[in-house]
Amino acid sequence: MKREMTSRLVRSRFGVGLMVLGSALSAPLSGAFAQDTARAWIQIEAQPSLRQATQAASGYARSLPAVNGFALGGRWYGIALGPYNAPDARALLRQLRASGAIPRDAFVSDGASYGQQFWPVGAQTGQTAQSVTVPQVDTAPLPATDLPSTQDIARDLAANSATGATGATDTEARIEAQVEEAIAVELPDETPAQARRSEAALDRAARDALQVALAWAGFYDGRIDGAFGAGTRASMAAWQAAQGYTQTGVLTTRERGELLSDYQAVLDALGMELVRDDTTGIAVEMPKGLVQFDAYAPPFARYVEKDGSGVQVLLISQTGDQATLGGLYEILQTLKIVPLDGERSLKNGSFDLSGADGTRVTYATAKLVNGTVKGFVLVWPAGDDKRRRMAMEAMKTSFAPISGAVLPDAYGAGAAQDIDLLAGLEIRRADRVSSGVYVDAAGHILTTAQAVAECREITLDADTSATLTTLGDGFALLTPDTATAPLGIAGFAAATPRLQSEVMVAGFPYEGRLGAATLNYGTLADTKGLNNEAGVLRLAMNAMPSEAGGPVLADTGAVVGLLADEDGARVLPEGVSFARDLDSITAFLSGAGVTITASTSSLDLGPDVLVQTGRDMAVMVSCWK
Repeated sequence: MKREMTSRLVRSRFGVGLMVLGSALSAPLSGAFAQDTARAWIQIEAQPSLRQATQAASGYARSLPAVNGFALGGRWYGIALGPYNAPDARALLRQLRASGAIPRDAFVSDGASYGQQFWPVGAQTGQTAQSVTVPQVDTAPLPATDLPSTQDIARDLAANSATGATGATDTEARIEAQVEEAIAVELPDETPAQARRSEAALDRAARDALQVALAWAGFYDGRIDGAFGAGTRASMAAWQAAQGYTQTGVLTTRERGELLSDYQAVLDALGMELVRDDTTGIAVEMPKGLVQFDAYAPPFARYVEKDGSGVQVLLISQTGDQATLGGLYEILQTLKIVPLDGERSLKNGSFDLSGADGTRVTYATAKLVNGTVKGFVLVWPAGDDKRRRMAMEAMKTSFAPISGAVLPDAYGAGAAQDIDLLAGLEIRRADRVSSGVYVDAAGHILTTAQAVAECREITLDADTSATLTTLGDGFALLTPDTATAPLGIAGFAAATPRLQSEVMVAGFPYEGRLGAATLNYGTLADTKGLNNEAGVLRLAMNAMPSEAGGPVLADTGAVVGLLADEDGARVLPEGVSFARDLDSITAFLSGAGVTITASTSSLDLGPDVLVQTGRDMAVMVSCWK
């Protein structure tokens, strides 16, 4: 339905005192109204037929005074309380919503869209408030000569209810016929000159609200500054064209009302509400119609989806400095709720990051405030960009740290303990984790072709992006996207060790959960495959899939092979693994333009040195599809 709107800035930023319910409702035309000529109504609902609207008005009138009904145009009929002065209407709206006396999506209207009055029958609404933002419309009551009284209508409705009848009564039919005849002639709109005059009287908040609504509707991408320059005029003309109106670039009062009512309808559905959380030390407007508080899980206060909305909010609050901020920036990107694709920016004192995929769109921001990190994360379903932008901008604009309050490092009991969870949130894991080895000082990495097959993104040790530069013969060469200085690089052996020699694989059998590469020990069982294939080493070793691509080391620390992927076409006996040999590796690297380094060590290294040597040259390769 079409509805009028009070600017979000006015509605949500300026507090008003609550009134006593009874006195507020009973004085719609009292002296209080004379003190503020900005007439306002509380619109409760709209109905698509006069019969339904009359029945609804009758129901509200049993418990609420000052109930009125107006034709809205387009065969819609609105039920409203009032009129009141604007501050009283806003205060009363909150009180009635909280008490459950009226629907949650009721809102304050200036009455600009109200046409012929149908309830109470014969009522006189009084002179329209003298304000340039409210058009002068004919609100005279319906002719009362042959219309039934309010009591007649109530009696007919009661009779219908008692008998179970659902059709319109004779009374309702008479009213509907006369109202439709009365509103058949559309109310005149403003001329361009009148539109400019009414627009000129708008205050800054009202002008800002129009730009916000135009931006929400997708017609304006400039600054919200209240200045109606060429960009704003062009957006107004584009909006008029889209609605089928004359393209003047100046919105009439009616057009402004329609634009703002569409915006307000969405805003009301979001339920944007200022939340003050003294535990986290944050005050922010939040879409309370779509989320509800769940728990404190440091460093977050979690607000989960309501009624299947798919929306989540995390308030960020912890003590810390720039290092803490940077750590949080990295950690957030490991969460499943933060998709990979998006803009990321870490600055001195703040960060912003976003991510989007086919399921969700996420925005996160935080900043340093007096030794604390405060911010928020907003997760929204994909494909709902207008409402998401509206909520995100409201949260960014209203966000305010509360001095002296911060979420403790430990809060509550019974928190889930799981390596795949951070504060109860699932950490995003790569689709495949493999191992690799640094082969030169420039940071090039050798791994298996299968390790990076069909990857949309490749990362090294979970935090450095890499690009696939060469692929062939079951091998892949990766180049880090940023300059890398490896702690160690592969030194290749001059020859393959003797059979039954002890060998080790440096890799990541537990997909990085241990934080560093480990050594897996075995022996060299053969220098060819099961079918006498050349270029293959058979190892007496139990290897995990994520160790594939790791360097096979002799006891001197020299690289003698690269652990191969499992063959999915057959099931091998326990203790059997395969690796690619030195000749295959050197041929591939030579073709890729990499100059290898020969190992100069001839002595057996001790266990501790071998472990460190393997860790320095091994790298975890993550594939994100």
